[in-house]
Amino acid sequence: MNSSKDLTAAFADVLRQLRERAGLSQETLATKSGLDRTYISLLERGQRQPTLKTLARLAEALDTSLSALSKKVEDRLNENP
Repeated sequence: MNSSKDLTAAFADVLRQLRERAGLSQETLATKSGLDRTYISLLERGQRQPTLKTLARLAEALDTSLSALSKKVEDRLNENP
């Protein structure tokens, strides 16, 4: 079983990767998701853990589904057993 630290780090990596692939700055992602830019930064650095509502907002802002976002995080966790 993966620790919550591993999960947080995996989410941080996936969020940053998806944002960069979408060509979005942290500021633009924050605006699209209705979140604060500093919060996006904290998420990407693994210093905060998102709520389910936040995950849904980020997925929508990144033009993906919540399930696809979750799958990417799960895949990242499985890369580092």
